[in-house]
Amino acid sequence: MEVTVLKYNGENTGKKVNLSDDVFGIEPNDHAIYLDVKSFLANQRQGTHKSKQRNEISGSSKKLKKQKGTGGARAGNIKNPQFKGGGRVFGPQPRDYSFKLNKKVKDLARKSALAYKAKDNSIAVLEDFSFEASKTKQYASMLHALSLGDKKTLLVLSESNKNIVLSGRNIQNTKVTTADQINTYDVMNADSVIFVESSISKVENLLNKA
Repeated sequence: MEVTVLKYNGENTGKKVNLSDDVFGIEPNDHAIYLDVKSFLANQRQGTHKSKQRNEISGSSKKLKKQKGTGGARAGNIKNPQFKGGGRVFGPQPRDYSFKLNKKVKDLARKSALAYKAKDNSIAVLEDFSFEASKTKQYASMLHALSLGDKKTLLVLSESNKNIVLSGRNIQNTKVTTADQINTYDVMNADSVIFVESSISKVENLLNKA
C-alpha cells in the first residue's frame, strides 16, 4: 500500500512510502484486538478499592440483646452488617486486575488495529520534522493543515521529541507516542494515525520480529 508523504504544514513532498502488507495489509483479528484492549485497560486500574468488614469497624462488641425470645433475628453486636454503620458483606478488597497476554497475540492485535486504519484510509505520513520550541499553537496549526483539527489523532514518532510532545499535550483528543510504545488501544481509539516517515520502518521491524 502506497501513501503520500506530506510536510507538517500539509504540503505534498512528492514522495511516497510503501506500507508493509505483513503489518498494514493483514486480515484483522477482532478477538486479538479485544483481548489486547481489555488487558491494556485492566493494567490501568489501581485496584485500591476497599470497604471495611465487620472486624474492622469501630464499635462495641457487646451483644445487643438476648439470643432467643425476642421475636427478631439474632444479633451479635452493633458491627453486624445488617445494621446501619456495620461492616459490609463481601465488599471490595484491594486486588491486581492485570493479566498476562502472549506477545504473539499482542503483536497480532497491533497489526490488526493498523490494518483497520489502513483499510479506512485513516493513516497519514509526514516527513520527519521537529519544533524549535514547544508551542501548542504550532501543533494545532499542523492538525488544521492536515484537516484533522476536529478528529482524534495519534502521532507516532520514531523517537521521543520533547518539543513535539509538549506542544500536543494540551490539545484535546490528541496523543503523541513513539514507535516502540505504540499500542492497540491508542490506535483503535484514534480517528486518524499520523506517522513520521522514519517511524514506519521501526513499527514494521517491531511487529515483524519472529
